Amino acid sequence: MATKLYVGGLPYSTTQDELQDAFGKAGQVVSASIIMDKMTGRSRGFGFVEMGSDSDAQAAIEMWNGKDFGGRKLTVNEAKPLEPRAPRGDRGFGGGGRSWQ
Repeated sequence: MATKLYVGGLPYSTTQDELQDAFGKAGQVVSASIIMDKMTGRSRGFGFVEMGSDSDAQAAIEMWNGKDFGGRKLTVNEAKPLEPRAPRGDRGFGGGGRSWQ
């Protein structure tokens, strides 16, 4: 079964191909993605790598966690499942049912 890893501390210039190549040294990479800021389109400095097996994931953690990558220290660990978000509700933009007459 594939294991998804969180990779934090990425240099902002890192590409998905560079991330995939780096983690490929530890084992089979199923997918690699860098999270981008929706407003600016720039990297947010973290991403996710899905490794082909638990042993490949463990090897990647041992190889990269705390190590220098492009001048920055990486944080690599098993990704936590995404928790459901609570509804946002009223954002405070008026619309509170007032009538201006």
